[in-house]
Amino acid sequence: QVQLVESGGGLVQPGGSLRLSCAASRTVFSIYTMGWYRQAPGKQRELVASITRGVGTNIADSVKGRFTISRDSAKNTVYLQMNSLKPEDTAVYYCNAHKPIDSTKSSDYWGQGTQVTVSS
Repeated sequence: QVQLVESGGGLVQPGGSLRLSCAASRTVFSIYTMGWYRQAPGKQRELVASITRGVGTNIADSVKGRFTISRDSAKNTVYLQMNSLKPEDTAVYYCNAHKPIDSTKSSDYWGQGTQVTVSS
């Protein structure tokens, strides 16, 4: 059973910062692309940022310049540094591990989700 263990969510004022962490098994971490998704109430889950094994990154336009994704291979952990947070960043954030199998299938694992609330 693959586990992705998230931490770091909470309540923060607009303009503040939070760092999310997601720890994975070494096997998953070494071969999967790691990412963060978020889902706000009444909205679809959306990709926030992802990082490949080769540390190539993909950042959503809505958070570009404010959020940074990184990975620490020694700790098998991926981080999402969130700065200049806005109320519209409020959502449940999910860690994801993704590996394509073929052109139509993929292997995906999800964390349990961590709430991020941006409010004064």
